[in-house]
This record gives sequence, structure tokens and C-alpha cells, in this order.
Amino acid sequence: MKSFAQIGAAGFVAPRHMRAIKETGNALVAACDPYDGVGVIDSYFPGASFFTEYERFDRHVEKLKRRGQPIDFFSICSPNYLHDAHVRFALRYGASAICEKPLVLNPWNLDALEEMEKECEGNIYNILQLRHHPVIRNLKKNSIAAKSAEKKEIDLTYITSRGKWYYTSWKGNPLKSGGVATNIGIHFFDMLIWLFGRVEQVEVHQRTHDRASGFLELEKARVKWFLSIHGDTLPESSKRSGKTTYRSIQMDGEELEFSKGFEDLHTVSYREIIAGRGFTIADARPSIELVHQIRNQELLPESNNTHPLVGLPLVPHPFEVRKTQK
Repeated sequence: MKSFAQIGAAGFVAPRHMRAIKETGNALVAACDPYDGVGVIDSYFPGASFFTEYERFDRHVEKLKRRGQPIDFFSICSPNYLHDAHVRFALRYGASAICEKPLVLNPWNLDALEEMEKECEGNIYNILQLRHHPVIRNLKKNSIAAKSAEKKEIDLTYITSRGKWYYTSWKGNPLKSGGVATNIGIHFFDMLIWLFGRVEQVEVHQRTHDRASGFLELEKARVKWFLSIHGDTLPESSKRSGKTTYRSIQMDGEELEFSKGFEDLHTVSYREIIAGRGFTIADARPSIELVHQIRNQELLPESNNTHPLVGLPLVPHPFEVRKTQK
């Protein structure tokens, strides 16, 4: 049994990590989050110590280490911009880090983490769970086996509705989240690069507070992509049925069905990490470099490679609406 501590316990993804720790037969002994509404811990590890102050959490895990009960892994579910610091904390402690996406916001931070990892006992692992999805793994196998020189034509659409709270939280601040393409898109970009090879060309057609779209030329695929957090961009069929999320990947005009099978991917990820087969900095690097480029590249609004949803009406930022209403 391995012992875990978790940094970030109140967010959307934190319970998935708690469940993964439990389902792999390990123990969460401590958790930390500035927000104290973390009753979800009771469903998994009611005996875990909990702290709202990082400094007291630091002192507690250090005490455990001195008592001969060191933490083996730190699960990092904190806001994106804090991942780098919390990974460093885990390495300095002498443990390994299991970090949610994105591992860092800027590619140069990866270089520094690689150097630190060489100097420390622990390892750095990133959760890239789509690589474990059965449909995606099967597609990877077929992609490797394919002899065709023609590139696949991919249309990726991912819309996950978020309310006004999003813009007040750290997620609505691109300096803290990386923006829409990073915050909700990095898993898909990692998956696409893993399936179809390195990035050869990047176009960015839209980049606003609630959506981003563009085009990727990969070794084995041409990808038109559209990401959004605004419900107005949902297909009419989704709106009528009351659905708030829409996920679609079309390959050569055919829908790739992978709407199911997401439930236990974090558990699979943890199982692989504990067995020494986790995804490393080198695995995470290509998608982090890509989203950094998407975040900073000049827009190309007119292109032959635009996604069909690019023409949807833009929606003002809620904060701008509030200003005009005063």
C-alpha cells in the first residue's frame, strides 16, 4: 500500500483522484485546499487529515516523514498555474508527483522540472487519461498498422457549458488557466498528437474568452478543431434534449464513437503509474508546446481550413456586459 497526499481537494477533478487512490488499494492520508467544502473526502478516506492552510499541510507531511511514515505520492489537483510549484514541493519532499493537466503552462518550465527530477528521488507523472480510453487505444493500433500515405481528415468539436462563475474563478483568467484551448483542450491535443504524430503546421482562427478554434497539420492527419464553454454553441439537438456537453470527433466523415468509457480512466492511470508505466514530462511536452503556441500565435481569421462552427455569433464577456449595464 502506497501513501498519498493530495493538493487540491475541492475542485471538479479531485474526487476522481481520490477514487483512483482507493480503487488501486492505496491510502490518502492528508489533503489540502483553501476551500473547506470537501465533504467528498468522506466517501473515500474519512480518516484523512485535512488542511485549508498550505503551511500547516507542509508541517504535517514533514512530521509524518520524520516519524518514518513518509508520503509516497502527491496528487496535484490545484489550479493550473500552481502545478509547477506543487510538483516542485513533492520532489523536494522526496516523493513522486501525479499531476493533473496541464503539467505546466509554459514549455520552458518543463526544462527546469526535468533538471530537478534528475536531482531528486521522485518522479513526475502527468494524467493523460485519453490515451487509456479503449476506443482511442484501438484507433492508435489501427493508425500504426495503416499503410496509407493519405492523411486522415479530422473534425474535433468539444463544447462543455460553463456558467458565469467560470469567469470569476481562476479558470476564467488566461494567465492562471491558459485559456480555453489549454484548460479544456489539452487532453484532446495530446490524444491527437499521440495518434497522428508531430505537429507540422498550426493555424489559430478564433481565441476569445469562451471559445477557440483552429487547424492542425499533423504527420498523419489534418485537424479542424473547435472548443467552447458557451452553451449557445451547442447543437440544437443537444439543447432540445437538455444536454450541456457535446463531444464529437469525425474521421474522414465518419463519427468516432467514444462517448462512454471515461468513468475509470483515472484509476487506470494510477494503476499504470504505480506499476512504473506512467506518462512523463517527455510525453506531456508536445501538447504543452502546442497550446502555448495556440495561446500566443497571431490569428488567421480567413482560411480554407476553418471549422464549420467558426461562424457562430460571438458572445460578450460577462464582465463587459456588467460594465455596460451600470
